[in-house]
Amino acid sequence: MRNSIMFVTMALFCAPFVHSQEPVSPNVRTVERFVAAFNAHDSGAMAEFVADDVAWLSITGKDVAVEVMGKSELVASMNAYLESCPTCQSELSGTISTPGRVSAIEVASWQGKSGSRSQRSISVYEFSEGVIQRVYYFPSEN
Repeated sequence: MRNSIMFVTMALFCAPFVHSQEPVSPNVRTVERFVAAFNAHDSGAMAEFVADDVAWLSITGKDVAVEVMGKSELVASMNAYLESCPTCQSELSGTISTPGRVSAIEVASWQGKSGSRSQRSISVYEFSEGVIQRVYYFPSEN
């Protein structure tokens, strides 16, 4: 009986560590690299992780707006955005993946006139042939 209790105790203690050692999917790694390129303010590096006909879609309620269509438009849009916000950074505070999509909670941060600012958003990255095909971006929440 004592051995059974010890085994159960050890299993409960070790379970979080076993779970944390699960391999990260290649698509999650791609999203992490895409966000790292954003944080480096390198739109050219961001373009390496997207399809030629990538689409960036903003979701607001029942409306879907196409923000960007195509790799060159993504680069131009990111260049303009990053120039307007030189302190902007993004952090993935959590991800979940399926074979074709990665959902993420992204925390954007920047220096505003009144100090540090941040907001949280949910994004969904859709993949095709190992690259980001579409990004669905939902409104920010503080």
